[in-house]
Amino acid sequence: MDGVLVHENQAIPGAAELIDSWRSNGQRFLVLTNNSIFTPRDLRARLLASGLDIPEESIWTSALATAEFLRRQRPGGRAYVIGEAGLTTALHDAGFIMTDHAPDYVVLGETRTYSFEAITRAIRLIEDGASFICTNPDATGPSKEGLLPATGAVAALITAATKKDPYIVGKPNPMMFRSALNRIDAHSETTAMIGDRMDTDIVAGMEAGLLTVLVHTGITSVDEVASFPFRPDLSYPSVAELGAELAG
Repeated sequence: MDGVLVHENQAIPGAAELIDSWRSNGQRFLVLTNNSIFTPRDLRARLLASGLDIPEESIWTSALATAEFLRRQRPGGRAYVIGEAGLTTALHDAGFIMTDHAPDYVVLGETRTYSFEAITRAIRLIEDGASFICTNPDATGPSKEGLLPATGAVAALITAATKKDPYIVGKPNPMMFRSALNRIDAHSETTAMIGDRMDTDIVAGMEAGLLTVLVHTGITSVDEVASFPFRPDLSYPSVAELGAELAG
């Protein structure tokens, strides 16, 4: 989503036209984000404000992928959750009980108000045998004032205290893309992934067997691509050039 379709809450030129062409042609698609704070309804409203009309069912977050993964692992399980509505709603809808008493999992997502008390409770529950799950590995997030510590940074703190590494569901874990493929009943051989980051989007798409498309409107610049030991299948300055080629 960010860096491909939107930048600083503004639609990237060509994004709306690309989405409209997919919808007109009946092509299945999902908009993915590693951010676990917001529900699909929240994100739809944010995208609408930027000029992009994307239905809730076409939005897939690391929170939804985490809830789906845990539902398959332990249906009706119990979880102690550090996160916002995007994560708690997804887990609730997946049939999980949210509790701090003998949970099966400690699930760490992103929040703007990490609590020392909550982190301490998570550490003790993991020490008592709860499995440690993390929605995504991003160590920092943006704010108007500058960088904020995010899920990966807090996960590192918990790991240092417990000596337990989390299982991370979101990108660059290809699990994120496999769950997305299942969501729209798609096959890797006939699906492409468009992303702006070599270290999360492209590597995860490659490992999931997808055609990978890199656009340079986000994190990875043209000059930085050569520093990675793998390459995208295709690259474009932005989705505008991609859309123009597809239209042609």
